[in-house]
Parts: sequence; C-alpha cells; structure tokens
Amino acid sequence: MQSGMTKVIDMTADLEITRLRESGGKGFEKVFAFLRERLLAGSLRPGDRLIPERDLAAQLGVSRPILREALRALTVLGVVEIRDRVGTIVRRPDPSVLNDFFTFAFAQQSDVVDDVMQARIAIECQAVRLAAERATVSDFEKLQQALARIVETIDDPDGGSAADFDFHRAVVNAGKSETLIVLHNSLSGVLMRSHRGRRELLQVFDSMKTYLIEDHRRIFDAIIGRDPEHAEKVLREHFAIGDDFRRRAAIGESDARSAS
Repeated sequence: MQSGMTKVIDMTADLEITRLRESGGKGFEKVFAFLRERLLAGSLRPGDRLIPERDLAAQLGVSRPILREALRALTVLGVVEIRDRVGTIVRRPDPSVLNDFFTFAFAQQSDVVDDVMQARIAIECQAVRLAAERATVSDFEKLQQALARIVETIDDPDGGSAADFDFHRAVVNAGKSETLIVLHNSLSGVLMRSHRGRRELLQVFDSMKTYLIEDHRRIFDAIIGRDPEHAEKVLREHFAIGDDFRRRAAIGESDARSAS
C-alpha cells in the first residue's frame, strides 16, 4: 500500500514538473535571458550571488516554481550553483560539456561525419593561419611531438587516429583563439571517428602512409615558417587528398588494383 502511494506521489510530482515546463516556457526564457544579458554586459560575473528567489521572481514577473525549475536547468548546464543557506551563485560553465552534447545530438544523424568535417575545415583553416602568427616555442614542441607520434603509430589504427587528432588539436591550440579551441573540442567526439575512418583507409592504400606523414610535416613546416597563406593552402590540400582517398575507396579502388 505504501509503495502504491509512493508511485502516485511520484507521478503527481512528474505531472507538476511537466505542467510547469509547458506553462512556463516564456518564464524560462525570461530567466535565461536575464542571466545571459547580464553576463554579456559584465554586471554579473562568476562568483556573484543572485538576489533572493522571491525578489528575482518578482523582478522577472515569473512564479517562484518556474524560477526554481529554470535555475535547476541552468545548474545542469553549469551556469549557476544552488547552495543551501547561501543562495544561487553564478559559475563559469565548463565548455567540455559541449563535447557530450554534440556527440549525443549528432549520433542520431546520418552522414554526420561529412557535415562535421566541413565545420572542422572552417575551424582548422582559420586556426592554422593564427598558429603561423601566434605559435610559441612550446607550441612548436607539442606539434613536433605529435608529428613524431604520427610516424610511430603509422601501422596502428587506434594509436594513429589519436595521434592525428592530437596533432590537429595542437594546431588549433597554437592559434590561441579560445572560441576556435572550444568549438574544436566540442566536436572532438565526432572528429575522432573521422580520424579513425581515415586511418582504416591505410588497409586499402598502403601509399597513404607516406602521404599522412609528409602532409603533416608540411603543415608543421608552414607554421614554423610563419606563413599564414601557405599554412592554410597546405592544410586545405591535406583535407582534399584525404577526401580523394575516401572517394577511391568508395568506388572499390585500392593500391593493388591501381598497380594492376
């Protein structure tokens, strides 16, 4: 009997939450907009405490239950933290949560790798230009280490795909653009699939091993040479050659067939 009552109470609570969300869409928007605008304006910063719920609800013209639900949603996003006997504190969200979000969102889409690849090209081509201008000696060392791992793992699909990803991530990091870094990292889950797929092409095209090593070295040399135009050109050629290998594999070509 007690169990049945518990289920009724739980169902009632679920229905209430659903009702609040359905009726409070505009209320949610008001709370989100309030925080967004003040964070962008700089009047709210990480570590600041929001005014009491009663006052904030009155200020925004929303009910306290709606406000609480909105704040809970923002807590999940890492925008705020609700502390007992303290109040609601503004936090700096961890951008890495975007990785999981995009991975889950894209996992249900067909041909997502090709679509994400276009975003990757846009991000990395701008990043490599910036890297040619801004990279430090430390960045050069990290790129060189990643390049060495590409050579060492040329026959290892798993280690090789990780090495490829690390090299391109090092390029983006060397560009010193926080926005590009966050965008690239947020796509990392899908990008790793792309790198893994390209490494699997080595089983069909043994000649691709030389291309992989030499192309990454050319990118590295262009960044070292402080030549943004050449760095972007080399990177675009790198992407285009990789796409050509994929096309050839799709129509059944291989090194063995090409030789015959």
